[in-house]
Amino acid sequence: MVTQTVEALIAGGKCTAAPPLGPALGPLGVNIGQVVTEINKKTSAFNGMQVPVKVIVDADTKSFEISIGTPPAAALILKEAGIQKGSGNPKTDKVADVLIEQIIKVAKMKEDSLLGKNLKAKVKEIIGTCNSMGILVEGKPAVEAIKEVNEGKYDKEIKEEKTELSAEELKKLEEEKKHLAEEMEKRRAEFEKTAKAIIAEMSGKERGAIKAKLSEAGIPDAMIKELLPVEGEAAAGTVKEGEKAAAGKPAAGKAETKKEEPKKEAKEKK
Repeated sequence: MVTQTVEALIAGGKCTAAPPLGPALGPLGVNIGQVVTEINKKTSAFNGMQVPVKVIVDADTKSFEISIGTPPAAALILKEAGIQKGSGNPKTDKVADVLIEQIIKVAKMKEDSLLGKNLKAKVKEIIGTCNSMGILVEGKPAVEAIKEVNEGKYDKEIKEEKTELSAEELKKLEEEKKHLAEEMEKRRAEFEKTAKAIIAEMSGKERGAIKAKLSEAGIPDAMIKELLPVEGEAAAGTVKEGEKAAAGKPAAGKAETKKEEPKKEAKEKK
């Protein structure tokens, strides 16, 4: 049996006969409409995400098989959390909260590519990914959520493979997301105020010293990079003061030159 494989990245649930898939399948003689329908059926759960798809076509019978990949675990978590990106400073800034049912859902979607021997172990892997994204699980940091999984707190949900949430639960998560955003903005304003005060107080000192002081004050690295003057600017105040002090006074070298010039002219006349 001779087969040909067409690979493409498709918007979940929104595949069409347009490029890149249609033109690639056309020469193979396969029923493109059937392929598109099958792909949309299999990728409907990934709505809004790019999904890797393989269409394997039998060159003789024109029959086909469809293999659907899955987006990265991080992309699936973002979708469940209803946010565009994770936290830039996950240790202090939490951007969303998800429930164990959502973690189980992602673990099941990625089960073939996870290392865990069972669903419980795979759930912990997904929670670990939440940790680096600044996403809470059941209102707690990922480390605490993993501890609760180990203690068996969510054994019932995992055993039943529960993945659905009620409208009330979804509403609470949305409210929590807004609350986290407000807290993060408030915390950022406080950090910024402290950082600017330190930078102003240490004006004229070396950049490394200012950076060390900011880190000591707990200012996030991302904000330090954003607010700290580039190399050379930190000492600008000192340089300008030196320029002002020297204003109107000739430099030593130039003064000597001016004194020497008349002597040279006198020698030439002699």
